[in-house]
Amino acid sequence: MIGAFKNGKKLIKLLQNQKTISVISPVNNQKVSEFIKCNEQDVNDLVENSYNAYKSGIWSNDFRFRSKVLRKIAYLLGNNIDRLAKLETEQIGRPLREMRLQLSRLPEWFEYYSSLIRVHEDSVKPFSGNYLNYVKRVPLGVVCQITPWNHPLLITVKKLAPALAAGNSVIVKPSELAPNSIIELAQICTDAGLPNGIFNVVLGDGETGSHLIKNDLISKVDFTGGPETGRKIGKIVGENLCGYIAELGGKSPMIVFNDINMDNVVNGTLFGTFIASGQTCIAGTRILVEENILNEFIFKFVKKAKSLKLGDPFDEKTHLGPVITAKQLNYIDEIVNKSIKQGGKLLCGGRRYEKLPEGNYYEPTVIVAEHSNIIFHTELFGPVVSICSFKNKEEAIKLANSTKYGLGCSIWTSNLSVAHSVAQKIDSGIIWINDHHKNDPSSPWGGLTKESGIGRENGIDSYHEYTQTKSIIVNCDEYKSDWFGDITTRYS
Repeated sequence: MIGAFKNGKKLIKLLQNQKTISVISPVNNQKVSEFIKCNEQDVNDLVENSYNAYKSGIWSNDFRFRSKVLRKIAYLLGNNIDRLAKLETEQIGRPLREMRLQLSRLPEWFEYYSSLIRVHEDSVKPFSGNYLNYVKRVPLGVVCQITPWNHPLLITVKKLAPALAAGNSVIVKPSELAPNSIIELAQICTDAGLPNGIFNVVLGDGETGSHLIKNDLISKVDFTGGPETGRKIGKIVGENLCGYIAELGGKSPMIVFNDINMDNVVNGTLFGTFIASGQTCIAGTRILVEENILNEFIFKFVKKAKSLKLGDPFDEKTHLGPVITAKQLNYIDEIVNKSIKQGGKLLCGGRRYEKLPEGNYYEPTVIVAEHSNIIFHTELFGPVVSICSFKNKEEAIKLANSTKYGLGCSIWTSNLSVAHSVAQKIDSGIIWINDHHKNDPSSPWGGLTKESGIGRENGIDSYHEYTQTKSIIVNCDEYKSDWFGDITTRYS
């Protein structure tokens, strides 16, 4: 049992606190592990430790060292993918074959930012008179990252790599539902040569996170989670005059035009919908289909959905694992039933998977519903998709933009003119054409609407999120002015 990760070590016992939290597997609702919850004093000690490490300059002042360590982290991550994938599957129930593929890409983020440090250039700005004005990017200080349970390592790495590259000290508060792999990531970073105190992990629940973001030494908070929690954090951050990044909710549309290869699009939209059992903010949970191909699409999509295998996530033949908690399972079932009462037509699924009653399994569910139906607008975080038709391009755009979310969207068409024109009018921060759910370290990731968040992950945008500018202005002439003694100086 551990309580935190501080100065390169797993703390087995925190003297100030003995409260514990259990990590429960969604596969069978049995305890996987247990950890000690950090209290306010524990949190403040960790923040002070991170601040002292930052002020020492051992990390922030040496970009070559940072680049070298990030490359080493990438290497060690690559050597530990299988072990980390098993940890992820154990705590969140996502199929092991999916986890191996997802985690195999983690080294790319550290490789990308390791290189970016070496090539990123400061700037020289125009300035009136004989002056040199150069602008440097400098780290923020101590940053706090609150990460979710659905992609524990991926989302943490997306945040951690640019923050470390920029020279900050980082404190991560992982979800209490899935902290185990994050502790292992911290150990890998230490083994790679990351100095003590530069990356600490705080374990606990929402109360623990609240203690963390209220600390005056925190320069920025980076949060991924639901809009409601995002607003609460934003209020606290505002009181502290602290920077804030938030990746929040999504209800991503997938727009299917009638000029597509039907079988290919069915496979692509099925992936966009049911990957990770739909437990991702970018999941394509609204499929908009041009009306003259609606029946054919529905027939093939439902047939394919019914063929998906639910079961043991460690079985290589399993397609879908459980949803994260029994509470979430009940919520999904509640919204599906409300949708049906509102006129939604259930085509498959719509119930708990009875063959595995000990776990939180829900059948892949397809509902045909009008855009006014609750299922069209509610983020479920489960294997549920709604389908509706559209008459023309203009209606497709209107339906796609008819929710409060604006994170992702995919457009399926062989007509590139249509694809690009529609993409320009969709209110989403990420748009795929003839694909869905693709991600790359160099490509910005974030929403266009408030409900989907503020700020950006990935790419140079994220690096800039974790830095601030320092403008240095040099007078290149000998200083000869006497402002208070020579009236001509004042008015020249």
